[in-house]
Amino acid sequence: MHLSYFIARRYLFAKKSHNVINIISLISAIGIAVGSCALIIVLSIYNGFEDVVRSMYNRAMPDIAVTCDSSKYFRTDTDAFCAIRSMPQIASFEESIEETVFLTYDMEESTAMLKGVSQSYADSPEIQACIEDGEFILMHGDVAKAVVGRSLAVETGMRPRFLAPIEVYFPARDKEISLVNPAASLNKETFFPSGIFFSGNESYSNTLFVSIDRARRLTGLDSNEAGKVEIRLTDDARVHRTVREISSVLGPDFSVKDKYMQNETVYRMMRIEKAVIFMILLFIIIVVSCNVFGSLTMLIIEKRDDIAALQYLGARKSLIQRIFFDEGWMIVLLGTVIGMTVGIALCLIQQYVGVIRMPGNFVVEYYPVVIKFGDIIATLAGIALIGLVITALPTRKTLSRIL
Repeated sequence: MHLSYFIARRYLFAKKSHNVINIISLISAIGIAVGSCALIIVLSIYNGFEDVVRSMYNRAMPDIAVTCDSSKYFRTDTDAFCAIRSMPQIASFEESIEETVFLTYDMEESTAMLKGVSQSYADSPEIQACIEDGEFILMHGDVAKAVVGRSLAVETGMRPRFLAPIEVYFPARDKEISLVNPAASLNKETFFPSGIFFSGNESYSNTLFVSIDRARRLTGLDSNEAGKVEIRLTDDARVHRTVREISSVLGPDFSVKDKYMQNETVYRMMRIEKAVIFMILLFIIIVVSCNVFGSLTMLIIEKRDDIAALQYLGARKSLIQRIFFDEGWMIVLLGTVIGMTVGIALCLIQQYVGVIRMPGNFVVEYYPVVIKFGDIIATLAGIALIGLVITALPTRKTLSRIL
């Protein structure tokens, strides 16, 4: 055992002549413990909410989305897309069309995002899990059906079992706008609601899913034209490698995005919020750690006689500085270990048992908590850096006046 550590440990746990030093040291350790505990708990709760948001946003999102940069629509019967269809890691290859349309339903009027897809689009378990009411059926014989986003359904009063039709209008590409009869310049399609769709992703809340053939007829597109290709991969596929392969096949005119790139703004915002929360809590620990500075300074002043005795015995300046530096580290580490242990224990109880319930009617019953090893390392590193600075200052400045 190092001599500096032995003496520092005796100073830390021995009763001081001035009891206020013991109190300040205890307050410092408790403050650091509370701060480190709060860091672990808050970051873990944030991780839990982040996972909930990711699952909601990713549930209906394809693994890979392909769009054209040079034009809104593109042909999917080219050799490049045929090569992509034949890739072994491609589980499904879905063409889609998205356009903003005007619709009427039972005397209600609204705008919606029309999304034309094939019936095989609903074969994905993720899509089936988003059906709240009814079924994902786009055609029943010759009758065109539509699956309605929940917000749009609430706004217009649509229900799968109602018989009122949905009349959808879109400007015709080959007709000029007539001021006398504006309706003559619009294409019209009629649908009947078959299901209510809810994924938690706001981009789907106002969506009207229809057959891609009817969507092409409404928008005036050819049978092999699409605005987006949505790809789902097999379980053993590597997303980033597949994105690179598809990009190399299609060339620079097409954008190939994975789930993160499709929701880049949302994910970046969550990361920034987490970093800001971490910095705020770390700043609170910095403020609390100033008590360590005060307790060390008072201890150095109290132990002047001991310092003089050590000097007479031949102790070097570096050894004396190391003694008080080690004591400051002990205060910081004691508070950190206790706080992080309590924080991790509370998070594990909430994660696997569930104690605190979410208020209101949320998608999860209990507060979501996920402990990540990176957060533990970041918390340890941040507090260690604070402890290094906060203990080095008094040991250098105060001791330089005494030695």
